[in-house]
Amino acid sequence: MKDHARRMTEGPIWKHILFFALPIFWGSLFQQMYNVVDSLVVGNALGSEALASVGSSGSLIFLMTGLFQGTFMGAGVVVSRYWGAQDDEGVSMAVHTAVAFALLSGLTLTVLGIIFAPVILRWMGTPEEVMPLSQTYLRFYFSGVLATVMYNSTNGIFNAVGDSRHPLYYLIISSLTNVALDLLFVCVFGFGVAGAAVATVISQAVSASLGLFRLTRSRECFRLIPSKIRLHWDMLRQILRMGIPSGLQNSIISLANLVVQSHINAFGALAMAGCGAYAKIEGFGFLPITSFSMAMTTFVGQNLGAGEQRRARQGARFGVLACLLLAELIGIGINLLAPVFIRAFDTNPEVIAFGVMQARTVTLFYFLLAFSHGISGVLRGAGRAIVPMIVMLVCWCVIRVSYIVLVTPLAGTIRAVFWAYPLTWCLSSICFAVYYFKADWTRAIRA
Repeated sequence: MKDHARRMTEGPIWKHILFFALPIFWGSLFQQMYNVVDSLVVGNALGSEALASVGSSGSLIFLMTGLFQGTFMGAGVVVSRYWGAQDDEGVSMAVHTAVAFALLSGLTLTVLGIIFAPVILRWMGTPEEVMPLSQTYLRFYFSGVLATVMYNSTNGIFNAVGDSRHPLYYLIISSLTNVALDLLFVCVFGFGVAGAAVATVISQAVSASLGLFRLTRSRECFRLIPSKIRLHWDMLRQILRMGIPSGLQNSIISLANLVVQSHINAFGALAMAGCGAYAKIEGFGFLPITSFSMAMTTFVGQNLGAGEQRRARQGARFGVLACLLLAELIGIGINLLAPVFIRAFDTNPEVIAFGVMQARTVTLFYFLLAFSHGISGVLRGAGRAIVPMIVMLVCWCVIRVSYIVLVTPLAGTIRAVFWAYPLTWCLSSICFAVYYFKADWTRAIRA
């Protein structure tokens, strides 16, 4: 079987970054498309309340999974550094430790999600008419969350060694599977929102299985040998040191977004449906952000592992600028076509009005979001994940929540809630710009 791993420590910088980022972009596009199909099928087949239950679950799902996803980012950084330094033994130990940790994490998350999801839904102030559907969706989703965790783990390993093609192939297969099962379970069998959750879980299980199978058949040093899957404690400490700041960052931001979601919930089920529909569309704005942020983490990690500080800086500049430009172009497109997009999910005029209002408030500021995530990707690759954690803790959690709690009751409109995002994106971008241009982030750090 042919490997598509690549070392980015020599050759044209722009070519390495683009060839790595584009498959991630297309893969994320397919992933976003099947997320959208979830909502399209649910909204059109089951109605606004069902759409609200699925849309409002996103923040809670990311809260529960974000800590572990961030840790797998740390595993990717560790693997990419050993890969860049051509340390085959280090790569192998990191891969087997990451997979072992993913298995333990997935099982833990299954238990926590099933037990605590209903409690957090009530804490969020989820309307009673939506609560039963939200609980059903989340319990079915978390019963199979191990598949999602394993997918993220294998995807992180492939990306760390410069192989973004295989994750693309698996996402295409997973997306097509999800679309087919959505239509089958919801429209044909009438399983309701539970059918949408089960379709998502099965499609993630397909992609995770393909990734694990591919790792076991690789001819490179990152080959997965089942008998060697165990926790190497020194390696786990490196992974956790790199990954826990990103995981805490994810969870803290998700917690803040739950506060935002709870204020949206206060405006009723139609507001929840409209904002849930916009959230699916917003995912398309994240495509270049996700792609180039991950590319930056891998590129910087490999080059700093190989001692190529100057090359790491050059790649960071190119990647961040490309990310910023593409995200803003997508934001302008969503801004102009928002009524058409929202109407595809729900034809209720009030639902459309809420979704369009949120889109028109935030989409022109996607360049700020892109800059913050781009620099975060650079710093994670440099092993400095603590910096994005602190910046986003302050800007995207403390300041965002304070704004929501203090300003929203005074304004009395949902538009005030929407403004929490561009305002805090602006603050974080200023902080990242100061650090990026003033600090020597390429300086070697102790492993």
